[in-house]
Amino acid sequence: MTSSASDEPFLWNVAGLLGEPPGAGRTYDVSEATIGLGEDLRLATPIVGRVRLVRTNRGILASADLRAALALECSRCLREIAVPADVQIQEEYLPSIDLSTGHPLPAADEPDVLRLTDHHELDLETPVREAIQLAEPIAPLCRTDCPGLCIVCGGRLDEGSHDHPDDDIDPRLEALRRFRVDGG
Repeated sequence: MTSSASDEPFLWNVAGLLGEPPGAGRTYDVSEATIGLGEDLRLATPIVGRVRLVRTNRGILASADLRAALALECSRCLREIAVPADVQIQEEYLPSIDLSTGHPLPAADEPDVLRLTDHHELDLETPVREAIQLAEPIAPLCRTDCPGLCIVCGGRLDEGSHDHPDDDIDPRLEALRRFRVDGG
C-alpha cells in the first residue's frame, strides 16, 4: 500500500487491523511527505520511507524507517546545506475506544502511552517530528575540513585571498605584537 502526499501523510485508519488477530500487519510506503518541524527547522527534501503497522495483543505497533534532509547552515562558513536525517521509530498505540462496543477505554492506567484517535486512527506525525528534530546535528558542517570564515574580513577562507595588511594597533597593546607562545 502506498501513502500519497496528502495533508496528513502520517495518519492511518486502523479499525480493520484492530479487528484482526495479533501478528496481522500492513505496510505503507511514504513518499513526498512534508510536516512542520517548528520555527527554527525545515526540511530540505520531503520525507520518504516505509511504515509497518502490526496488530499486537493490546493495540498497534508502528515501526517506521524514514529518510529526509534538513535545511541547515554550516556552523563554520555559514553556507546553506542539506543534512541527511535517517530516523527509525517504533511506538505502540493503544485504542481509546472499544472497537465492538464504541465505549471509551480507560486511559488512567497508562497515561503516557500513545493512543489511537476516537475514530481508530493512528497518527504518527508527532513521533516523526520529534525523531527528525532529534536527528538535527549540534554543529552541522558542509564538509569535515571546512576552514570557516576569515576573522579579519568575514569572507569564506576557501574563497579568494585573505592576506590582510596589519592594521595600526592601539599603542597600549603594541607590546602584545611581539608576544609568542612557547618561544614560537
